[in-house]
Amino acid sequence: MADSKLTVLIASYLEPEHVDKIRAEVPEVDVIYRPDLLGTPRYIADHTTPVNRTAEQEAEWQSLLAKADILFDFDHSHREDICELAPNVKWVQATSAGIGQFVKRMGYADKTDWIFTTASGVHSRPLSEFCLMAMIMFSKNYLVMQAAKEKKHWERYGNSELAGKTVGIVGLGRIGRDLAKVCNFFDMTVVGSRRDTSKTVEGVDKLYTPDTIIEMMPQLDYLVLATPHTPETDGLISANHIRALKQGAVIINIARGVVIDQKAMTEALQDGHLLGAALDVFAVEPLPQDDPLWEMPNVIISPHSASTADSENGKITQLFITNLHHFLKGEPLLNVLDTELLY
Repeated sequence: MADSKLTVLIASYLEPEHVDKIRAEVPEVDVIYRPDLLGTPRYIADHTTPVNRTAEQEAEWQSLLAKADILFDFDHSHREDICELAPNVKWVQATSAGIGQFVKRMGYADKTDWIFTTASGVHSRPLSEFCLMAMIMFSKNYLVMQAAKEKKHWERYGNSELAGKTVGIVGLGRIGRDLAKVCNFFDMTVVGSRRDTSKTVEGVDKLYTPDTIIEMMPQLDYLVLATPHTPETDGLISANHIRALKQGAVIINIARGVVIDQKAMTEALQDGHLLGAALDVFAVEPLPQDDPLWEMPNVIISPHSASTADSENGKITQLFITNLHHFLKGEPLLNVLDTELLY
């Protein structure tokens, strides 16, 4: 690298202790952090805070962009013109794992030679826990509990356990593999799909290709969607796949809403083919207020927040520090986005 210090610009809110950690562990770079120019976070690990700068503040922010060699996160206040405003940038460390479609949509890979690294792995445990929560809630018949509570009605009922149930995981990346381990702990049978089935996956009993996913549907108690959104996975789970599921199955979607035929899923929830669903993502976000999913007691709705944990920024900071060391040494970075495959 050049003799002069590289400039890192932190482009989204980050707790001061994490900023201090970057500065302390990688003193070879100049870290610029101006929270007064980034907006106030609305929740833990909010990386898209609304920004309302004065003309003077905006000029100052653009001058910082012009100096930046490395961006910690995308600048969401300048999505359209960031390539022109930050001509010296060489690498962007994202705070999300699923940035492929965003990078493609904004044309960043076509306009620049930037390296993009994702936050893959950071959110795997919170998302696995969301899936586990949903499986336990439906296994323990929370619908009966909630209905009885609303009526103040006391009547004993039965439920089931996760042991012996079968979960199918579509997408065995970091999240899917972590979830498989969690399900193994509860003595569940785990099957899954991935593009390459030539190698076994720890904790997964049987693998299917995307073309043969429908063959695993009839055995599933739970279907978990954890695949990246790519042209190949757009609409991957069709109405036929949904109807092939075992009667009383539960769908859990932590991938992207467009991976599944949401209309067909809604119909299967309405007519009782599906016991329920736990959804963190939707075809249209925010979910429109007139969408029937809102009114269904057997649907858990999370506003794309299942991955947002209080541990997130600390994990992303450590990943960034590791990658900074690699970058300064000219070594390969972790989690580099393939701009063709989009993950």
